[in-house]
Amino acid sequence: MAAGIVCIKEVILHQSSAAKRPPMLFLRLLRESYLFAIKAIVVNKVRTFLSLMGITIGIFSVISVLTVFDSIEITIRKSVESLGSNVLFVQKWPWSMGDANYAWWKYMKRPETRLQEMEEIQKRSSLTDAAGYYVATEKNVKFKGNTYENAQIVAVSHDYDKVQAFNIDQGRYFTLQESQTGRPVAIVGRDITDKLLENTDPLGKEILVFGRKVQIIGTFKKEGNDTFGQSNDTWVLLPVNFGRNFIDLNSWNIGSAILVKSKPNVPNDELRDELTGIMRSVRKLKPSVEDNFAINEMSIITQGFDKIFSVIAMVGWIVGGFSLLVGGFGIANIMFVSVKERTAQIGIQKSLGAKNYFILLQFLFEAIFLALLGGILGLLIIYAGTVIVSHMANMTLMLTSGNIILGLSVSAFIGLVSGLFPAWAASRLDPVEAMRSTF
Repeated sequence: MAAGIVCIKEVILHQSSAAKRPPMLFLRLLRESYLFAIKAIVVNKVRTFLSLMGITIGIFSVISVLTVFDSIEITIRKSVESLGSNVLFVQKWPWSMGDANYAWWKYMKRPETRLQEMEEIQKRSSLTDAAGYYVATEKNVKFKGNTYENAQIVAVSHDYDKVQAFNIDQGRYFTLQESQTGRPVAIVGRDITDKLLENTDPLGKEILVFGRKVQIIGTFKKEGNDTFGQSNDTWVLLPVNFGRNFIDLNSWNIGSAILVKSKPNVPNDELRDELTGIMRSVRKLKPSVEDNFAINEMSIITQGFDKIFSVIAMVGWIVGGFSLLVGGFGIANIMFVSVKERTAQIGIQKSLGAKNYFILLQFLFEAIFLALLGGILGLLIIYAGTVIVSHMANMTLMLTSGNIILGLSVSAFIGLVSGLFPAWAASRLDPVEAMRSTF
């Protein structure tokens, strides 16, 4: 009882001091609300902890989902940039992200893109900075007694390095003469050289590809798989004029593509329109006949991922929303109990001149502080999870500043809404009736 009276006297002194110095009112309210919240936590540890768990779980559910999506999106965009956002792919098959109406039976009848069509694009296009052709297949590669199974054999035209970015660790790219004459030379991925050559210098060594000796003139820098599961660690890059001796470029299912890079400041739509006209002219398509080719770009993939992420994010908000709702009820319960326990104190404050808004703000600040505490706990759990996952898995997760601000804002909003009615009820108490309450 004596401790309670001393506490009330301190509060009265604080209130009087704040009234004399209006600019300090906000800081005084903030400090007192913080002290009351800490007291509620210390005195009722289990009750407060269980009540705050709803906010913690809710913030964890929502922000963890957003954190995973943001990390994947950043990785995807990096992969897109490495492939070239200003590069268009002229191919037989259009790209699709889960299209239920994908007419594969129609696209299957289309012809593959040809090396001659790439050469026509180079001649006719005024918006093209560079164009390249590639065709890929899988074959075993051998060196002496060692065999690397199912290596990606990629045959490319000379300008392929101008439309696709890759890092050569040792050696060099093909010379123009090597590309034009189809010399048996190759740039090889690190996984292949590590297995076949066993840590010896690969440059100048001859490996067997298609049963023919091919000299290694360069190696790719080891990178690992990107978001789309692609990696040049398993590549054997050959000049297409050498590869055509073993790959039928006129086959209907070789999976070839023409890569076209636009000039600076040329929108993809303009380049697409020009390429459409050139391809229709080369293939002699009548105006009434639809295109028998596809022009793809990386934005198709990113837009498809955006749709998937938006659906899953909505599910995350729904699941997290129920936890936040439960947490909101928990905060409201704490505040109602707090108002009940401090009824006599509220009566004394009001009898000494404390305004209704002063009492209202005092309890609102306390509710917001408690909700923020639950939100911070949830964010700390997420941060610990990102560190553990990034360390143990081949994936980098990042808790962005935007998600931190979002989590704290949602927590503060839940605290504001949950504490509004208890705070309003406290501010409307009759001081005479309130002081009759037992301390």
